[in-house]
Amino acid sequence: MRALTQATYIVTTSALLSFGALYTASASEELAKMAENPKDWVMQTGDYANTRYTKLKQITKENVKNLQVKWTFSTGVLRGHEGGPLIIGNVMYVHTPFPNTVFALDLNNDGKILWKYEPKQDTNVIPIMCCDTVNRGVAYGDGKIILNQADTTVVALDAKTGKVVWSVKNGEQTDGGKGESGTSAPVVIKDKVLVGVSGAEFGVRGWLAAYNLKDGKLAWKAYSEGPDADTLLDPEKTTQLGKPVGKDSGTNTWEGEQWKTGGGTTWGWYSYDPKLNLVYYGTGNPSTWNPVQRPGDNRWSMTIFARDADTGVAKWVYQMTPHDEWDYDGINEMILVDGMEVKGKKHDVLVHFDRNGFAYTMDRTNGELLVAKKYDPAVNWATEVNMDPNSKEYGRPQVVAKYSTQQNGEDTNSAGICPAALGTKDQQPAAYSPKTGLFYVPTNHVCMDYEPYKVSYTAGQPYVGATVSMYPAPGGDGNMGNFIAWDAAKGEIVWSKPEQFSVWSGALATAGDVIFYGTLEGYIKAVDEHGKELYKFKTPSGIIGNVTPFEHDGKQYIAVLSGVGGWAGIGLAGGLLSPDNAAAWHGAVDQGRAQGDQAAVVGTAGLGAVGGYAALADYTTLGGQLTVFGLPD
Repeated sequence: MRALTQATYIVTTSALLSFGALYTASASEELAKMAENPKDWVMQTGDYANTRYTKLKQITKENVKNLQVKWTFSTGVLRGHEGGPLIIGNVMYVHTPFPNTVFALDLNNDGKILWKYEPKQDTNVIPIMCCDTVNRGVAYGDGKIILNQADTTVVALDAKTGKVVWSVKNGEQTDGGKGESGTSAPVVIKDKVLVGVSGAEFGVRGWLAAYNLKDGKLAWKAYSEGPDADTLLDPEKTTQLGKPVGKDSGTNTWEGEQWKTGGGTTWGWYSYDPKLNLVYYGTGNPSTWNPVQRPGDNRWSMTIFARDADTGVAKWVYQMTPHDEWDYDGINEMILVDGMEVKGKKHDVLVHFDRNGFAYTMDRTNGELLVAKKYDPAVNWATEVNMDPNSKEYGRPQVVAKYSTQQNGEDTNSAGICPAALGTKDQQPAAYSPKTGLFYVPTNHVCMDYEPYKVSYTAGQPYVGATVSMYPAPGGDGNMGNFIAWDAAKGEIVWSKPEQFSVWSGALATAGDVIFYGTLEGYIKAVDEHGKELYKFKTPSGIIGNVTPFEHDGKQYIAVLSGVGGWAGIGLAGGLLSPDNAAAWHGAVDQGRAQGDQAAVVGTAGLGAVGGYAALADYTTLGGQLTVFGLPD
């Protein structure tokens, strides 16, 4: 990398960052313009449409085989590394899992650390983070780097110095006392910072909050459940599948006041349509995992929301999995595409690959359901989503009784349910290529046994109520993942590339006709538009981070965080392959319920993932490293 003098660095960086000051009233205009420059990567998902597509094309399907490691950076943390770096001008911003350190690296000086922010957090937060101490990355806006800390503190840092500009408490408590945690990447929209919350496994009632980018003051807060004043739903104007939701729709499908501990947390990704001024995101599972304890549809868990960015009021909603019985959180990304032709008519669409195994294509202007199809043939818990607008079942999945944990009842093990609780895809984001018109999706190919049992609620304590075991889907060669290309207009898999373990990294599509992703064993892989593998390189630890592109000094680079963990890798990251540690985990979670012999205790730890992914320990180990790839000089 070319070295600049310190004076030159200060001038170039100051000019870049002060640009945002001119657009304080609308930081999204600044970000939208910056996102048009493919040399930078200014949002975690690349753009407001969440496409994870880059126009950079120096790396092609002809030369990608020549990629080599250019430099590396150790984060100093040995847990699951999700998300990816931001690149703004000559500076790269790298985050870590708990304790959520943020580094600013000088790309002109061999990655020299310009500044480091090390938050001080209560370590009691660690055990209430259900599925590893992950963090999905920082955001940028108006010269500030925004961090959502594990303890739910949202911090704005001066991008030039790392100094705290403002700090606000997003949750009620920052010591884990309410079970609230922060794992999602914030997003800057207009003059606001939007951020959600994690903790449905502790009965946290989810919300999306908007804070003023300038000073951190709360602008609006929209809960997933509760009365209309809490959910910001208009009984007459907010619609689901074209019909008004009616008064207090966020309480009337719950028994009594169960909605107060109803889950529906908001720890995924957020997209934005500036023309419609709508923010799109999904909500997670209802609490508890025992469906028998919470009769009703449990609105608005498992729901896609379209909210006004200024007020938070919902224009439309769509609940994908009413009365969830399997933990199929609906938080995965919403990818926005304009002018997609579906059944002979063009629509501006939202495409969502849900945990429940169905991929949804919706008209994002009004919430019309256009396509809902399985994106893994193994999915068996429902036969289909009813697409008849004249049916009372319209928009609802048609549940197969054999796989209904509600119908089978408490203390009954429902076997062979596909997908497993971690879904056909979890939060690991897909990519969309406007060149091919296809979506490239990292998926899980995993099934489960699920036994619900009765639990009671205590603030800050696990509120799960199910024993889960996971294993590869039947048939095939025992693979636990696939990387697929998807046609969202038709609802069809175009091609599928099997992987030994779940594909838990975010994908990247490029103008060079190369698609990148990472594997749990630690490989970064490149395939062409037909799924042919062109390149792979094994990094020091499993990859659950998102592949990130940038250009510096006229050369294109690919960066990725490696550090095994997340839900799939919690056995390694949390040490739960140890029988003693697994027993301690059950002791904290199961409210005294016996879990059988040692093999069962280990196998069902980590909400079922430890046993399912036990073989991962034969291929990788803990790590925390950023690896940057480029073509030969």
